[in-house]
Amino acid sequence: MKIVFGADHGGFELKETLKKHCLDSGYQIEDLGTHSTDSCDYPLIADKVAAALANGAADFGILVCGTGIGISIAANRHKGIRAALLYNDAVAALAREHNDANIAVFGARTQNHNDAIRFLDIFLKTPFSNGERHCRRIAELG
Repeated sequence: MKIVFGADHGGFELKETLKKHCLDSGYQIEDLGTHSTDSCDYPLIADKVAAALANGAADFGILVCGTGIGISIAANRHKGIRAALLYNDAVAALAREHNDANIAVFGARTQNHNDAIRFLDIFLKTPFSNGERHCRRIAELG
């Protein structure tokens, strides 16, 4: 499984923690930026991650900004992208099970690294349920 990563300057440190965890867990990764804590614009990073998913270069994406809100909004502008801000165990599972989310989003200023790792593990290990109502609703998203 290949995972693409992206973060703005506010999410850089948490992105690095999540990358290391994924590498240690045996996932193939690609980091699309940013590569420092220098100020940058989160919409540009979200665009890169969304494009990688849209063209089939990755199976999942991970995005991080200060709160996770802005980068979620930016990613979800793209057709076929379902970016979910993960903030507890149930949301991490339901984002995959019910919504077939393909990008996990985190807020570096709103959650600690250990919780983010746990939420990410739940997200990556939870399959989409393929239930009729869930498929119908995802199709309605476009």
